[in-house]
Amino acid sequence: MEVQHQIFESKGLFFIEKDKKKLAKMTYSKAREDMFIIDHTEVAEALRGTGAGKRMVMAAVNYARENNLKILPLCPFAKSVFDKTEAIRDVLK
Repeated sequence: MEVQHQIFESKGLFFIEKDKKKLAKMTYSKAREDMFIIDHTEVAEALRGTGAGKRMVMAAVNYARENNLKILPLCPFAKSVFDKTEAIRDVLK
């Protein structure tokens, strides 16, 4: 289950695709040069319970670390992953 990443002008998307359909997606917006806000996570029924949502959050964390960025998780799901996983809190705003 590979997490892919697309960047638009001031927004971005982490997603998991199967048969050219996005079955899971997590959107974010750039807030500043050094920070982005995770605003929505959505996982199709077919991927529920597989860890797809957490994989996308972890991909965002890796992206933030690689690019020296901070994350503000306004999405309740993403926030819950940060609340439960102390090792990734270094990227929190």
